[in-house]
Amino acid sequence: MATFGNLSDRLSETFKNLRKKGSLSASDVDGTVREIRRALLEADVALAVVKDFTGKVRERALSDEVNKALNPAQQVVQIVNEELVAILGGSQRRLEFAKNPPTVIMLAGLQGAGKTTLAGKLAKWLAKDGHTPLLVAADLQRPNAVTQLSVVAEQAGVAVYAPEPGNGVGDPVRVAKDSIAYARTKQYDTVIVDTAGRLGVDAELMKQAANIRNAVDPDEVLFVIDAMIGQDAVATAKAFQDGVDFTGVVLTKLDGDARGGAALSVASVTGRPIIFASTGESLDAFEPFHPDRMASRILDLGDILTLIEQAQEAFDEDEARAMAEKFSTDSFTLDDFLKQMQQLRNMGSIKKMMGMLPGMGQMKQQLDAFDEREIVRTEAIIQSMTLAERTNSKLLNGSRRLRIARGSGSTVTEVNALVNRFEQAAKMMKTVAKGGVPNIPGMGPIPGGGGGGGNSSRKQQPKKKGSKSGNPAKRATENAALASGVKPAATGGTGFGLGENGTGSAAPTEEELASLQKFLGR
Repeated sequence: MATFGNLSDRLSETFKNLRKKGSLSASDVDGTVREIRRALLEADVALAVVKDFTGKVRERALSDEVNKALNPAQQVVQIVNEELVAILGGSQRRLEFAKNPPTVIMLAGLQGAGKTTLAGKLAKWLAKDGHTPLLVAADLQRPNAVTQLSVVAEQAGVAVYAPEPGNGVGDPVRVAKDSIAYARTKQYDTVIVDTAGRLGVDAELMKQAANIRNAVDPDEVLFVIDAMIGQDAVATAKAFQDGVDFTGVVLTKLDGDARGGAALSVASVTGRPIIFASTGESLDAFEPFHPDRMASRILDLGDILTLIEQAQEAFDEDEARAMAEKFSTDSFTLDDFLKQMQQLRNMGSIKKMMGMLPGMGQMKQQLDAFDEREIVRTEAIIQSMTLAERTNSKLLNGSRRLRIARGSGSTVTEVNALVNRFEQAAKMMKTVAKGGVPNIPGMGPIPGGGGGGGNSSRKQQPKKKGSKSGNPAKRATENAALASGVKPAATGGTGFGLGENGTGSAAPTEEELASLQKFLGR
């Protein structure tokens, strides 16, 4: 995950050294705080924020709460986490909706920050939540801004209000004001006003934004800011706060920001919460901002809650239950496998999801090397199969596999590898569904797991009957006796394989002689 990449790496390396210490001295704390300060400054966090942050961390790290802790190093990591949450806003702030619809949301910011695309993302997100949003094209200055908003609205599946052609024609204040009456008439419960931006903060921009705000009296004014501009974000945010004021911040282009200084600076300097974050180009790459979860991502502690929420949105509960039944009854097919992969892709980037797992920062190279196009290739192979072949993989003989390879633009080796992986995975899932421990290829059953077949224990194999003597002659004699139904003597014997007769002499018994003659064929 690119978001806060460098900052996360630096902090993880700092805490790696810290965790090796059983107790912390003042010099240890000072060294850690020094590294944190460098990491934050390299991430383009505002100097005032860095000083305040490191000061609080040092004060708390040298206090009794750490000295009395069982593990001081872990306690310092916890302090840094809590202070990160604080400068990111403390707690999540949700949108405030009007008691009497429509709720008016005004977007403001510089040109190039991504306001128009964000308007479509926000509208689609609201539509998923049961709202009926209306996009308003009040950016009449930028070339083709009205056309772009119309295209974005179509992609998001929402309505757009664009009475003016734009490109310098029309009054944006009148358009914004008329959109409220239009929304009430058409019964839209949310109005999102896309306003004009400039390449830099100027008086004309501020005046127009202030006039639109006075005309529509918005319930929320969201300041859209590019997370990649670093410390300039603070100056821009302060200028907009003084000229127009805003109720919340939306960070865009977080996916391309390896520093993240804007996110760590804006909320702390302006006192306004970050409400949303945009993490990609697609309209679905949009999520509410959780300060605690973002702090966990920065410290490589993972973000399991967001991962679970995305999974719940992408996977149907009834279908998941039906799929679990298929696992246990050995009826899981390649067609089911295809549906599972498609649902997984609906969750978004696989790399991004894996980046939400704790400790994945240590596997950065493996994540970077992961090619998400492999999933597309796998889908192509399965889609090149007939329905019968997907249902029963045993039908896939050599000629069928050659046809599938040609149809999917792959090789027969790749088709064979996919089928083999699927069959192994199906067996493992069946074992797990029945409460057993899977027999992992190349590893065997997990110790203490009771084997790989789902059985708690294997049946005891009957012991092989026969002589265990190391003397060939004696072993032959005893085996011959067993074969004839005669139990050989349980005692020891001589070096010639003849047993003792119980009297201490080495003379063989009549039964032994008869068995030996029978074995020799006499």
